[in-house]
Amino acid sequence: MSAKKCVHKGCGKVFSQDTDPCVYHPGPPIFHEGQKGWKCCKPRVLTFDEFLDIPPCTTGTHSTVDDTPAPAPKPVSTDPPPPTRKPVAPARTPQPPTQSQSQQPQHAQQPAATPAPPDPDPETSDDTDTLPIPASATCRRKACGTQYTGTRATDTACTHHPGSPIFHEGSKGWTCCKRRVLEFDEFMRIAGCVTKPRHLYVGSGRAKPETLQTVRTDYYQTATTVIASLYLKKIDKERSRIEFRGPETISLDLKTGENKAYKADFPLFGPVDVEKSSWRVGVAKLEFTLVKADGRSWATLRSDEKASGIFQVGKAGNA
Repeated sequence: MSAKKCVHKGCGKVFSQDTDPCVYHPGPPIFHEGQKGWKCCKPRVLTFDEFLDIPPCTTGTHSTVDDTPAPAPKPVSTDPPPPTRKPVAPARTPQPPTQSQSQQPQHAQQPAATPAPPDPDPETSDDTDTLPIPASATCRRKACGTQYTGTRATDTACTHHPGSPIFHEGSKGWTCCKRRVLEFDEFMRIAGCVTKPRHLYVGSGRAKPETLQTVRTDYYQTATTVIASLYLKKIDKERSRIEFRGPETISLDLKTGENKAYKADFPLFGPVDVEKSSWRVGVAKLEFTLVKADGRSWATLRSDEKASGIFQVGKAGNA
């Protein structure tokens, strides 16, 4: 039997027997409020690379037919729309221009400029010949997916996306090229826009870490303390720096074993007793026990966040 490629989400391996075991995601992808995951399992992440690294949750057999269920259609209301009334603007008495207004040149109001998309992330360095390539390695460049055959002699050109994915108002695409699509499956089939002579299986061993702009946070509080969590996997304690800069700011420079980094000055909602406060690095998060200096309730964790009006007291739900 000739070799075929499995189309199950999260697998993509080449197989020759239909009964070969396959580990995959049977559910469709979910993208909601910046979080990414699969409907068939619980992990939710923030970056697209983390989404691609979510381990498949179901074991079955390979297939060349994509049987992933389509997302449920949104319900369509059958009720007639309510009548609308055109608002009537109240009459205004014209006012003579002030001296400062009369001296200013009159310009037509310009529309707000649309922010440019972020520059593509710097590409991981090319493979170095001093590092061995694992037998089951897959090209690390986005949208390539070529598997290593055991020799460089069979290398074909590597066509890939050097940029970052964009998900905006339902459309999906890449920062490095113009095509935009609506469905996730179409997005995964967008052909690469840059070609290199050989694939990237291991890198140079000096890959630049991915710098995260935000991390997910959560907290709960008692009358005297705030328990705060920053969700970041595999924080390297030896290479990371965590320190209080006064009673209302935590300085963070976090490095991880997954080649990610997060650096920020974290402004707290209220002052804390630095001597009595502490932190603990876990497998998937950094947890602070912050002792309040003034005993007041915190409306948010960070002072630069908008208060929701809800004071979160008691232990938060599991992440």
